Amino acid sequence: MPVPTVSVSRQAVPAAAATDAVLPTVSGKFGRKPTITIPKAQPSGKFVITTVLAGHGRKARSNDIVIVDYAAKTWKRGTALPGTYGEHGAPSAFPVGQGAVLPALDRAVEGQQAGSRVLVVAPPAAAYGDAGNARLGVRGTDTVVFAIDIVKIIPADSTAQGQQRPVSEALPQVRATRTAATITVPDTTPPRSLMTQTLIDGTGPAAKAGQNLVIRRVGAVWAANRGEEQATLFDSSWSHGPSSVVIGRGNLIEGLDRALVGARAGSRILVVIPPQLAYGVTAREDIPASSTVVFVVDVLAAP
Repeated sequence: MPVPTVSVSRQAVPAAAATDAVLPTVSGKFGRKPTITIPKAQPSGKFVITTVLAGHGRKARSNDIVIVDYAAKTWKRGTALPGTYGEHGAPSAFPVGQGAVLPALDRAVEGQQAGSRVLVVAPPAAAYGDAGNARLGVRGTDTVVFAIDIVKIIPADSTAQGQQRPVSEALPQVRATRTAATITVPDTTPPRSLMTQTLIDGTGPAAKAGQNLVIRRVGAVWAANRGEEQATLFDSSWSHGPSSVVIGRGNLIEGLDRALVGARAGSRILVVIPPQLAYGVTAREDIPASSTVVFVVDVLAAP
């Protein structure tokens, strides 16, 4: 399930406190849907982040990916908001410290250890802002309470593990470490159809359309780098850490979307994408019109 986000146009987020005179309580076992009990008192307006259960895993640092489960309620009316638990729920994943999600979630996980449960009391400035969220039934004056279970933390320098298999000399060659990945494009014409080859076999579950994947990737244009010792990359998350994306729903170019459906967590794949499944006849910055492109993708997790 995608994590809640808001518009970038919002008021300043207050500093978080560790406690308050009156707080909601959270009960239940880690990893199962928690029960949030709201006190009768009115919220103070403080932004509070407090650890209910301390974990013992890795601490979440900037650019790491956290995988979380959460439940949420509005304080004043006790309205339950969509969370990740339930029959069709699935954990959410997002990068730490990148402002990709509500400040209530982003700031709550930073510095916390995997296995922790965190209670967050978020006034509007740390939640949905003065505009609220009409779709969820959140008003612009609502304080929102979150109970967050930090299921897993994926370090920013994570890569697929295992022996990389060699590929034909007619295909791009790949070298990857924790800190860098390079592509060497052969001095040949590219394939005309979508080509996917697994370089490292993953042992995790196969990804399904609509699933949120944690990936690390690099991309290069075939023609511009043909025969060069090292391709110039137009896309590289090796430089800033993994990203989270829902696949099979048009969030990526069509060829990459297709290639990732069915990929196993823990795998590294090489994908060569013809223009009609990439960026088409429209030129983009660093990508000429009608370009065949090459991607190398590490599928780190399929939460």
